[in-house]
This record gives sequence, C-alpha cells and structure tokens, in this order.
Amino acid sequence: MKNVFVNEAFTIAINDYLNNKNSIEGVKFNSFMVVVIRLLMIIYDELDILNPFYLNNEQALNDNLEKYGYNYINVDKFKKTFQNYYENENSEDFINLQKMLIDMFALKNKTMEISKDIECNFKDLLYTPNSSNMLIISYNYLMAKDPNEIENYFSKVMESSKYHKPQKPKKTLNIDAYEILKYSLEDINKLSADELDEVNKKVYNYFDINENAINKDYLLDKAVYDYKNPKPTLSSGNGYVDILLVLSIVATLGLAIFLLTIFVF
Repeated sequence: MKNVFVNEAFTIAINDYLNNKNSIEGVKFNSFMVVVIRLLMIIYDELDILNPFYLNNEQALNDNLEKYGYNYINVDKFKKTFQNYYENENSEDFINLQKMLIDMFALKNKTMEISKDIECNFKDLLYTPNSSNMLIISYNYLMAKDPNEIENYFSKVMESSKYHKPQKPKKTLNIDAYEILKYSLEDINKLSADELDEVNKKVYNYFDINENAINKDYLLDKAVYDYKNPKPTLSSGNGYVDILLVLSIVATLGLAIFLLTIFVF
C-alpha cells in the first residue's frame, strides 16, 4: 500500500471516512473501523485527525491524541490494537479499542465541561444494545461476548471522571467597609463568590468609588478611614447660626488685629 499513514488500519479507515462521509447511512461509513475514526473526531476534532493524515505526520497525530493526558504508551498501544483488529477482526480488540476511546473521552471530560449533546453523540456511536444505529447494534451482538460490556464500562468510567469547575476565588474588601454597610463578618463568610461580588459593588457605590479603578482598594481604605475619623467642623447644622458664628470670628480677628496695632505703635 502506497502512502501509509501510521499503519494500514489508520490509512484505510481515514480514506473510507473521507470517501463515504456524504453517505452517513451507508454500510461503509458505519463500519467499525470508520466508527473508530468518527469517535476520535468527537473526542478531539476532525482536523486533529485529518491534518496529520494529509501531512503524513504521525508525530502530529501522537501530539493531538495526548493533549488531554492520554500518554504516549497508551497512544502507541491504541495504534497497534487498531492494526491488529484490521488484520484479525477479533472480539478482544473490538472491545479494547472502544475502552481506549472511552478512556480518551473521560480524560477530556475531566479537563473541560462537555455538553450533553456531545456526550450522547459519542455514546450513540459505541457498540451497545441501546445505540440508535441498527448496524452498530447488530455488529455488537456479533462481536461482543457480553453485549452490555461497553455500555457498562462507559457508565462506570464517566461517573468517575466528572468535570469539576474550579471554584471562583472570593474577593474580600476592607472589613470595616462591610460593617459600615451593616454586614457582619459572619454574613460575608456565608456568601458565594458571585454574591460577594454584588455586595462589593454596593460597597464601592456607597463610597462613590469606581470599581474599575486601578487603585480602588486604596481609595476604599482612605474612604473608610475618613468615615471613621471625621474632621472637626465649625458648622452647627443651622445655616443662620453658622453665619453669626463666622461673623463673630471675623469680628474677633478684626479686634485682635486692631489692638495689636495700637500696642505696637
């Protein structure tokens, strides 16, 4: 065979995929070896598989298959198992190839949040009694000693490889600022990161601080200090009284200056 990519199994399977992708209900497109390629394309991406093929670059394929943590030893084992299945078409490789694909998918699932649609599409291409594809169901009963083995394996592995979204860190402001707005430390500790963000917005607004300002924390600390240490004021709170107070101060200063002038001269 000319222009072999990786091995005969990969070369034939990818060529069959390309030649039959417009006949999605066809027997060839739904043959096991092509389905293996289709499953790889759900886990990774069509271009992750096709670009190395077009470039005849096996290392590029290895790198793509390893990107979610599937190590080189397992990648090499997968390629050899695929070739062995092509040469012998046996039940053991039929099962092991699918388990390897499920392991790849599970590693991706640990790395990122996979939509339910993608998970369902992947599962539907696995050789289980519950696939929507009759060709897949029929071949599964023909090849598998236990028709439920792959479905059970998929459920078990996916259950133990759920993606856990990293917790958003809490941004805590000056504790005194919260107390000024009547939030206790206990209240703040009970809030989620998103809830605390909303309270922080209220704090910045209360002290008339732009929450996008680079030095907002410094401005808040200063505002809290000024709030708790008010400057003394001459104001009485009554405008009329304040005017009389200012006039008396002016009169007193004027008298003092006059007396000083007399005594000096």
